[in-house]
Amino acid sequence: MCATCGCGDATGPRVSVVAGGEHEQDDSHGHGHHHDHDHDHDHDHDHGHGHSDHTVILEQQVLAKNDGIAVHNREWMRGRGITALNIMSSPGAGKTTLLARTIRELGRQRPIAVIEGDQETRLDAERIREAGASVVQVNTGAGCHLDAEMIDRALRALDPADESLLLIENVGNLVCPALFDLGEEGKVVLISTPEGGDKPKKYPHIFAVADLVVINKIDLLPYVEFDVDACVAQAKILNPAVCVVVLSATTGEGMDEWYEWIGSRSAISPVAVDN
Repeated sequence: MCATCGCGDATGPRVSVVAGGEHEQDDSHGHGHHHDHDHDHDHDHDHGHGHSDHTVILEQQVLAKNDGIAVHNREWMRGRGITALNIMSSPGAGKTTLLARTIRELGRQRPIAVIEGDQETRLDAERIREAGASVVQVNTGAGCHLDAEMIDRALRALDPADESLLLIENVGNLVCPALFDLGEEGKVVLISTPEGGDKPKKYPHIFAVADLVVINKIDLLPYVEFDVDACVAQAKILNPAVCVVVLSATTGEGMDEWYEWIGSRSAISPVAVDN
């Protein structure tokens, strides 16, 4: 949170459109193109570096403000038939690979746009652009997660098409992203087999709020110690209603189940993809 993890860095996040390999627009100070979902955001951040009770109050205020903006984001996207998914994982779990394959295969059926979250660089945004989707990069600097106000600004820059699929790749982190509603229709937690199957035990909150758990890199199961059934059981103890998809974003195994789940969250259901 702002008082403890650096998310209150005074420089703020940088929002930029990536197209043709060039930096087209930088909305570092929120002066980008406006949609009709404007919000009166109070940018006077009192970070309360005093007593611990002040920190708790500050964190409650940050979350309350975030939730209000998330409601506006959700209403704006629902009004245009846009399905937004918030994809969270630790670094290196395969989020960008999953998104790139999804764009190449599912993008033939409906428009797909992406908001990329990283502390620095536009490397992943370039991969997404090359896969064929419009993309905006949000660099959070010292921040360790995206929040609803960043998504608001990114939506203004991205201007996703009506009835599109919006994939939000959050900053690699299994802690803070779980706390912040972005206005999405579904929260996806991605883990990979090389990380080990104990992630639900170590990071219970993010699994408790997930709508879907994706176990990625199953093509590596012969080479790593990972008990899929035990991992799924741990996730179900924390969140009995959670769905689980087991796949390899590299080989394509299990991707149809991923697409079916996307269809279940959308007003527009994708048909089976021919691999």
